[in-house]
Amino acid sequence: MSCIVVGYGSIGQRHTRILTQLGCKVAVVSHREVAHPLTYLSLADALAQESPDYIIIANQTNEHYRTLKQLADFDYKGTVLVEKPLFDSVLGIPAHHFKNAYVAYNLRFHPMIQRIFEVVKKEKALYVQIYVGQYLPDWRPERDYRMSYSAQRSKGGGVLLDLSHELDYLLWLFGDWNSLVAIGGKYSSLEIDSDDLFSLMLTMDRCPMVQIHVNYLDRISRREITVITENHTIKADLVQQTLQINDELMHIRVDRDDTYVMQHQAILNGENNFLCSLNEGLSVLKMIESAEQSAKQGIWVKK
Repeated sequence: MSCIVVGYGSIGQRHTRILTQLGCKVAVVSHREVAHPLTYLSLADALAQESPDYIIIANQTNEHYRTLKQLADFDYKGTVLVEKPLFDSVLGIPAHHFKNAYVAYNLRFHPMIQRIFEVVKKEKALYVQIYVGQYLPDWRPERDYRMSYSAQRSKGGGVLLDLSHELDYLLWLFGDWNSLVAIGGKYSSLEIDSDDLFSLMLTMDRCPMVQIHVNYLDRISRREITVITENHTIKADLVQQTLQINDELMHIRVDRDDTYVMQHQAILNGENNFLCSLNEGLSVLKMIESAEQSAKQGIWVKK
């Protein structure tokens, strides 16, 4: 299969490497000079030369909408994957003739999230608590964190956008939200102008009480999920790679590339059961917009 990866930052390089390992021919679109044998300066040139089956939009978040609209304007008819989050704000999805189009919320493929999915499709959750935090300067140690898109609101940075995996799988597992309240903003001394700390409380269709906390500040990296149902307590720790269901403790090793590989394999094989649609990706952005409104006005927001 012929593929184009738009953008060659850390995530673009990951997609390029994985797709190459999966046997695809991969071209890269980048404005920079990059160490990849098949590279184009513009998407138009790449489309004209490569006739790709599959395009991955992996440039900066604030460029996603423009790139997606450009593909639609070129009447591209193949499959598109947009890196998460879909856009940097709530925007309409351009009219298009894509064969398929998805947002890259690959944590849906994580074995622990899949295990939770199996439980909650049979039992209603009563309480969910999610915590994710990692110190921003440690994310990409090889570069100055102040230069990253995460640090700059104008480039689509901010902890809710960056860590929106949690919002996506909440909606996937527990249905739509009905009301929410949030506190958040820029609190630390990090030299950034994006939000670094947010906490939300929500009511959802399939869970009456959800709490979620995300931050750029935790010096001890954490990504944890607790789900309580009538019959089960589930605690998933994605950093320590442990899953506990009631008294049973399991160690589940997941390498960093694994969920990306499973996501690409699902797309290449036409298996869309666990993939995030563009409309679902837009729903995540609407939740973020509501959380920011709640934090700014100090109110509960109802759907």
